[in-house]
Amino acid sequence: MQSTRIIVVAAAVLLTVAAVALVRNTGSKPQAAISTNEPGSMNNFKKPDRDELQKKLSPEQFAVTQQCGTEPPFQNAFWNNHEPGIYVDVVSGEPLFSSLDKFDSGTGWPSFTQPVAGTQIVEKRDGSHGMVRIEARSKQADSHLGHVFDDGPGPTGMRYCINSASLRFIPVDKMEAEGFGALLAPFVKAGLVKQGAGSGSTDKAAATAKSETAILAGGCFWGMEEILRKIPGVLETTVGYTGGTVPNPNYHLVCTGMTGHAEAIQIEFDPAKLTYEQLLGYFFRMHDPTTLNRQHNDAGTQYRSAIFYTSDEQKQVAERVKAQVDKSGKWKRPIVTEITKASQFYSAEDYHQKYLVKNPGGYNCHVLRD
Repeated sequence: MQSTRIIVVAAAVLLTVAAVALVRNTGSKPQAAISTNEPGSMNNFKKPDRDELQKKLSPEQFAVTQQCGTEPPFQNAFWNNHEPGIYVDVVSGEPLFSSLDKFDSGTGWPSFTQPVAGTQIVEKRDGSHGMVRIEARSKQADSHLGHVFDDGPGPTGMRYCINSASLRFIPVDKMEAEGFGALLAPFVKAGLVKQGAGSGSTDKAAATAKSETAILAGGCFWGMEEILRKIPGVLETTVGYTGGTVPNPNYHLVCTGMTGHAEAIQIEFDPAKLTYEQLLGYFFRMHDPTTLNRQHNDAGTQYRSAIFYTSDEQKQVAERVKAQVDKSGKWKRPIVTEITKASQFYSAEDYHQKYLVKNPGGYNCHVLRD
């Protein structure tokens, strides 16, 4: 990140070949999805005619669902939505996808590993635009949703790349009231809803307990975040600065090496899906923990290898994992990773967040080793 980094001022838009038919949203905010059907009426659903749909849907929703359009990446309602709940067809209200199966694919569109249990997504061969893809459509309303790819994470290996404009999101605490109580069981199992609770009774304590925070440093935070955000069980990542003595630091101050801060990543993760020990296993594979205050061409205390523990339990796990890695023989030199109590974490400037998503091909010195 010093002389070797090229900071791109204008964020590059990640456009895939699938996005040849861009539909621009002219409003200042994403328009909310408007279901044209009442909950629980799937058996009697009749698709409205074209004129009625044009009245009830926004221009973008109509273009996507009825004309096979594609909305812009990173400029849509749900690509970065992390709330628990389900996504239904904007036209019919039929359930399609769950937040429990949503992941950050880095494409700028909502991505899911599978549909909601019992939901049938209609897949059709799409030979448009000089390529062959698999189109995803809803069964009841025959809405164009997006496309299906086989480059997703486990266990399915699938990626349902879906337009936000084809979806309406229903938060978990509204699901029963809107007629989707039968789909609450997985959220109960995940600890997001109390067993047998009525509508609007999301267990906030359980939701909080479900998430754990880790803070790690290992060189340029761009490359670390690009690996960490894709790990199953990671809920959110934020790049920033920690471990120093200067309050409210900025990038230029930290780069001097005089603030004591390290470039770090704050990771929110689900310990039911990814343990802290497993997360540290990834950490020791994505950077060189044997080089003091240096990662490749990035030199200085701000690029040190460090684990900032947030509890005594995390400290014990960190010390155990570090010792195991040191004895494993995978590294020829001693591990120099610092293990210290977490202090104030300061979020970095916006242009640093998800930098390599916004700027594909940007500076990156991290790789996940075997």
